[in-house]
Amino acid sequence: MYEPPAIYGIIGNPVAHSLSPVMQNAAFKALEVNAVYKAFPLEDIEELKLFMEDLKETDNPIFGINVTVPYKEAVLPYLDSIDPLADKIGAVNTLVIDHQRKIRGFNTDGPGFLSHLTELNFDLKNKRIAILGAGGTTRAIISVLCLLPNGPERITLYNRTRANADSLVEEIGKKIKTDIVTVVDEPEDLNIELADLLINTTNVGMKADDPLLIDPESLHKDMLVYDVIYSPAETKLLTQARLKKAQTANGLGMLFYQGVLAFWHWSDVELDESIKTIMRKSLEKASQKA
Repeated sequence: MYEPPAIYGIIGNPVAHSLSPVMQNAAFKALEVNAVYKAFPLEDIEELKLFMEDLKETDNPIFGINVTVPYKEAVLPYLDSIDPLADKIGAVNTLVIDHQRKIRGFNTDGPGFLSHLTELNFDLKNKRIAILGAGGTTRAIISVLCLLPNGPERITLYNRTRANADSLVEEIGKKIKTDIVTVVDEPEDLNIELADLLINTTNVGMKADDPLLIDPESLHKDMLVYDVIYSPAETKLLTQARLKKAQTANGLGMLFYQGVLAFWHWSDVELDESIKTIMRKSLEKASQKA
């Protein structure tokens, strides 16, 4: 007798570029799970409302969702419960829908970022961190960094619209101590020449003609330069950092680790290393084609 597959997916705008379907479907296939992961583009808040309301219906076959921009905060009112970390961060990127159609929200972005730094052997204790951007990814990263018991010495934040950066830090500060975070007016004020870690969370670098947001002369060999962009695999920022002999990393590792954590929330199953390897290789292969 035919059993329709359970459905998982990603919502956002845009989502056509997302590599999450490649990674999660590779896991389903390797595990021989009767499930499929799809992309659900939602054009506006009204489409989000209809989608989230439909998730509550008993005949809806969707049991897990990833949430990307611009809806990581907009989905909060539709949740029946929220994980404590996601509540502190104030945004979710993973939804679990149980058989009673109750929706629980999680945030795997921040933990995914930390897991990738661990893989890179980067110790955050007493480090000086500079961050470009003030969007949802920045929210998750700053939140988990500020929650670390042996975390960085300071975090300096620059955004082209300073008011957005100020607002972000203020919002995070309602539930997390943010006294190590300073917002600055200009990229030069980040003091990148003194930083141990530079993180670009903006989309500047996705296009070939995008400018550099910082002076490349401020980059140095004793730092890690991390760009959350993974397509292209090496942005102008990472190219300049490599030329300065700095350690570099793009966001593919963060995407992988947050996806593994999302799968765990959906299935309550700890993936073994062979499945993780299949997921990672599928991501790498797809990113080369993108």
